[in-house]
Amino acid sequence: MTEQASSPAVTRVEIQVDTRAPGGTTNAYLVDGLLVDPAARTDALDAAVGIGDAADKNAADSDADDHDAASPHSIETIAVTHAHPDHVGAVSEYADLTDATVVAHANFCDRFADATEIEPDEIVCDGDQIGDSAVVAVETPGHAADHLAFAVGGGGDESGDRGEGNADGRTADSAADGTADGATDGHELICGDLAVADGSVVVGAPDGDLDAYLASLQRVRDAGYERIHPGHGPPIDDPAATCQRLIDHRLARERSVLDAIERGASDVDAVLDAAYEKDLSGVEDLARATVVAHLRKLLAEGRIGSAWTERLDCGCEH
Repeated sequence: MTEQASSPAVTRVEIQVDTRAPGGTTNAYLVDGLLVDPAARTDALDAAVGIGDAADKNAADSDADDHDAASPHSIETIAVTHAHPDHVGAVSEYADLTDATVVAHANFCDRFADATEIEPDEIVCDGDQIGDSAVVAVETPGHAADHLAFAVGGGGDESGDRGEGNADGRTADSAADGTADGATDGHELICGDLAVADGSVVVGAPDGDLDAYLASLQRVRDAGYERIHPGHGPPIDDPAATCQRLIDHRLARERSVLDAIERGASDVDAVLDAAYEKDLSGVEDLARATVVAHLRKLLAEGRIGSAWTERLDCGCEH
């Protein structure tokens, strides 16, 4: 029997950043020469990539001949899961510091350049290998139109096939210290803002697309990943169950939006009030954007009346 090669280790560095995500941090990841989502420059990330004062201290404390100890990750490529501000803040700075190749989604180069203030050196599409690494781009739109995930190692299906899974679970066949987060022999995914271990992900208008988001969750659910690494919070060791939980959450919210309309809600405010049975203090804008995204999905599917086209297009969602 041929022994399967181990996947490269995924290292997480939590970065304090201005974000609406719980905990106030974004995860940067390093794997096989790739740096993903450098949200801000920090000492911890400098040390992980082997630059700056923190790296100099590590070098002084290590054997003079042990160069790898001073620079545990030689960064050759930088990429982001999507161009939201809490994921891209230090792309340009680390590109300059490491002379790494900067990679962006082929269909969203302008968005990437506007967010990072740097033009990409290379572009990738679904299924493309990232540089010379053992990492492959996986398109996962929904939270954002330009959203990518990054598959590490073999063992699942990141071939790009879509639409084979169903939201009900049926298929066609039936931290801050920069330590490694996972085993090195599994098939893993750096998933950005596709999923979180606890709670849910905002999928809000105008950029969020719920139909695309559900399809992305189904794709990842069915791919056989052993672990997924989110943009915020701890790693997820039950990827299929977590993706299904997030699908169920979105479908439950969709039912509450539809129920509100059937009970007579005729504008976004009325739907928002009826669809959420909790205090929305501090997150009402996010909840409103989510409701609008649900309404746009229902309208596209012909499940609510055409009068909603004007209600949404008139700016009532803002």
